[in-house]
Amino acid sequence: MQSSNEKSQDFIRLWNRYDDLGTGFKAELRRVAAPDDLIEIPAFYRLTRGYGSHKNIRRLVYCLPHLKHRDGGDSLGKALAEAGVREKRLFMVIRSQEPNDLIQLRRLLQQVNPIVDFSQTAWLLLRWDKPEQKQKLLENFFLHQKESH
Repeated sequence: MQSSNEKSQDFIRLWNRYDDLGTGFKAELRRVAAPDDLIEIPAFYRLTRGYGSHKNIRRLVYCLPHLKHRDGGDSLGKALAEAGVREKRLFMVIRSQEPNDLIQLRRLLQQVNPIVDFSQTAWLLLRWDKPEQKQKLLENFFLHQKESH
């Protein structure tokens, strides 16, 4: 079984593989309407070779085009808070059911284009189906939310 650190390195390799994709393949991934639609996109298989096509990987790849990676970057919750995302909007994401929750999250990511530590965000997205991950996102968001006047 892989250690947490090895798994994090796998996420960074996936990010680098995405970063190295041609613009046409990246465009294919950006145009996908829902996570399950990825199974019909050749760029998805090119990107995930060796990772499989499990639902968890599809969630991750679905959001990947709208994330920017920086080693030691912010958590996703902090990045959304600092971008000025309204809490009402984030609660809509959290309260939605699958797949609409991820579709709405992706729309937020498209607007914000957050710079995050991708390995940290990847863990969150891989486990997105677990309620504690959404709670973790909310907690991070509220910890870093700017005071509104």
